[in-house]
Amino acid sequence: MLIKNALAALPGGHDFIRCDILIKDGKIAQIGSDLSDSEILDVKGKQVFPGVIDPHVHLNDPGFTQREDFYTGTCAAAAGGVTTIIDMPCTSLPPVTTLQNLQAKLREIEPKAIVDFALYGGISGQSFAHCEKNIAELSEFVSGFKTYLISGMDTFHSLDHFQLEKVLKISKKYNRPVLVHAEDISYIQSAQQAGFANSVAGYYKTRPEIAELLAVNSAVALAENTGADLHVVHVSSAAAAQVVANSTVSGETAPHYLHFDLEDFQKIGTPLKVTPPVKQPGNKEKLWQFLAEGKLDFVATDHAPAPAAMKNASIMQAYSGIPGLETSFTYLYNAGFMQKKLGLQRLLQVTSSQAAKKYYLKDKGAIKVGNDADLLIYDQNKNWVVDGAKFYSKGKLTPFQNMKFQGKIDKTLVRGKIVYDEQVGILAQPGSGRFLKPC
Repeated sequence: MLIKNALAALPGGHDFIRCDILIKDGKIAQIGSDLSDSEILDVKGKQVFPGVIDPHVHLNDPGFTQREDFYTGTCAAAAGGVTTIIDMPCTSLPPVTTLQNLQAKLREIEPKAIVDFALYGGISGQSFAHCEKNIAELSEFVSGFKTYLISGMDTFHSLDHFQLEKVLKISKKYNRPVLVHAEDISYIQSAQQAGFANSVAGYYKTRPEIAELLAVNSAVALAENTGADLHVVHVSSAAAAQVVANSTVSGETAPHYLHFDLEDFQKIGTPLKVTPPVKQPGNKEKLWQFLAEGKLDFVATDHAPAPAAMKNASIMQAYSGIPGLETSFTYLYNAGFMQKKLGLQRLLQVTSSQAAKKYYLKDKGAIKVGNDADLLIYDQNKNWVVDGAKFYSKGKLTPFQNMKFQGKIDKTLVRGKIVYDEQVGILAQPGSGRFLKPC
């Protein structure tokens, strides 16, 4: 296939380059002018980006497929221009804490995926006693190991500081990062017992900025003491982001932390309930600054959808998580690139190349010869309004509801095959997505 008349976002450039992109056997074979091929896709000056890599999603398969499954989740990814996802180990049954559990999960999800995917292993309170054996067996197959310093999941308990330190030491031997959900368990449990009102403000008071800051400080100290590779997921507060920026660890944030604050949460309610919660006014502007300056490494959605029935409850009982795959890139394009908070290269880094590098995703993350032809074709002249009812995800409630965006994803290609077309819908067959081992 030959993609003609592209405005391509190539690595190293400060502006789009008009060019043709020749694809052979699923790879980018040539980038240039006046190329030829028997199969032509003329994009007529639309912008072409590397496919988005989202390294933090919860697709809930197997075990919690009332919230999402690997087919609906990867369809949502394709519609959002996401060509590779990395799925978390904790929101499936059984959780991916052993090689046997990983193999069982693969048997369920490989026949459903329509985009490429990798997996994390997990170390939970229940599996900690066998963590050395499990890390050794899983490390060939997973992109890292997820841990929690506080967890609300009965099937995946949190670790204490001593346990996290041991996991960091073992993972270092196998050259795999450890990912941590960093909120302080002691502070949160005491705050919850204090009996705050069943309100948005009450929920926030149980998990304020200081709860994240305490946990990030301790996790960073453990990582620097061991020399291990630690990654802090969904950094929600500027204070925690500053600690990450001044350390040897890496960190990510999410679109909802960049756009919403506590005042928005009080207006929107449970469709914006996430963990950690969005923070006080003034916080998001600082997060944008850290992201632009490279002090936060990339953006990931923490895509964690649920049916409306699970969200339409009291604030304390409502499911914590939102769908993000179908809005993330367009939001970052509008709020970051169009508003000049992110230059073109920084946009490419936070949506694709940095995650590819962090998680050893070979031939992913950039439009260059030899890489997989994972591409996002963006119609910069077509506007749209977010309507969660039309999402491919099973989660239809989104805090981005009715937001107007400039530009729309026109097509998504995975290894040179069109998997999503805005006019037609999903074109890929279930099972066409590939499982990616780190390399």
